[in-house]
Formats: sequence, structure tokens, C-alpha cells
Amino acid sequence: MSENTGNTRARIQSVALELFTEQGYEKTSLREIAERLGVTKAALYYHFKSKDDIVNSFVEDRLDRLDGLIKMGAEPPVDVAARRRELLSRYADEFFGSTGHSVMRFFDQNQTVLKSLPAGQMMRERLLQLATVLAWPQDSPTAQLRATLALFAVHSSWFAIRSPEITDAQRRELALEIAHELLDRIDGTP
Repeated sequence: MSENTGNTRARIQSVALELFTEQGYEKTSLREIAERLGVTKAALYYHFKSKDDIVNSFVEDRLDRLDGLIKMGAEPPVDVAARRRELLSRYADEFFGSTGHSVMRFFDQNQTVLKSLPAGQMMRERLLQLATVLAWPQDSPTAQLRATLALFAVHSSWFAIRSPEITDAQRRELALEIAHELLDRIDGTP
């Protein structure tokens, strides 16, 4: 793929994600995406045949990164608590970097897509797998819930903290502080 083609795909993904989040997935047409980009529908179809293809394309990249974290977490740790914190910190880096928060905001605002498209179902499965890795070696419902809520502390920081003056770095640190409190309690330590 040429650099220009790659840049066009990335622009399409970015604009589509923006429109899907602003207007909703169902209410956004391929024509609107093409118009906002200033290209013809035919040019858009060259890269993506449907809105589902666009969603799948930006989710695939996130799935690859989540798979890397899951693989890292599956390796036997020397220090379980340190590994949990490292995994969560890397997840937060992914979430606050590039388009991570935009993708999660898209899914938050388009729940039917999360439930109906394979890409949404795969995202959900990977996040649950990551929570399982974070909870390891504990497999109690309490440990699973704490690990899952630790991930959601990172996600929800994007819309739960409504202070306009807060920076992304401060938001990330607050999310990790709360998430670490949850993770640290998995093994029963206060």
C-alpha cells in the first residue's frame, strides 16, 4: 500500500469515527463521510465498501494492541502486583494515545454497534480477557469485577471527569490512581 493510500485510509477512519461519534453510527452515511473528506463516494468505496468495514478497520488495530497486552500478561510474572500495574499502565498509554479514547467513546455512544458488529463483540471479548489476565491468579467473581472496573476506570475517566481545565496527563493519572486501588485489593490487601 502506498503512503498516500495509507494516509487516505487513515483520514477516512478519522473522519468516520468523528461523524459516528457526533451523529451516531446509524445516522451517518457513507455520502456524509465522503463529503466531509472532500472526495467522491467512489473514492471512498475504493478503500471501504461499507460503514462496517470502516469500523472493523479501526477496531482491528486496537485488537492487535490488546492481544499484545494479553500475551504479555499471560507470561509468568516475578511480581504479580507489579505486572498488574504495568499492564494497566500500558493499557492507559494505549487508551490515551492516538485514537484509543475516540474508539471507546464511539462504542459508548453506539451500543447497538458494540452488540451487533463482530468488531464490537471482539473488543468486548478482548477487554474481558485482559481483565482475566489482570485478576490472575485469582479467579473469584470479586477479583474479576475489580480487574474489570480497573479497566473501566481508565475508560470512564474520559467522560466522568468533567473539569475543562484538566489535561489528558492529569486525567490518565487520576484514572490509574483509582484503577490501582482496585487492582491492589485483588489479593485481599487493603
